Amino acid sequence: MTPFETAVARVLKELRPGEVVTYGEVAAEAGFPSAHRAVGRFLRNNEGYPWWRVVASNGRLVPGHEAEQTSQLKIEGVQVRDGRVVA
Repeated sequence: MTPFETAVARVLKELRPGEVVTYGEVAAEAGFPSAHRAVGRFLRNNEGYPWWRVVASNGRLVPGHEAEQTSQLKIEGVQVRDGRVVA
């Protein structure tokens, strides 16, 4: 894995149930603050990471995967309404 991928993987593995972050927050915590889109690509291409805990900066869920993401988040006690995480 590249240094970017290693850093993103570390951040994602540290997420706990019920913790929701944005792609930008993952990128910043990994040390690559402008790489939010690359975080999305990483999640699309790598299984085994809690992708459902990562949302857009406006709280929007992953397009095309809203039902699955909503289900996963609700299991963890996160409120979701109209395709967005409720703060």
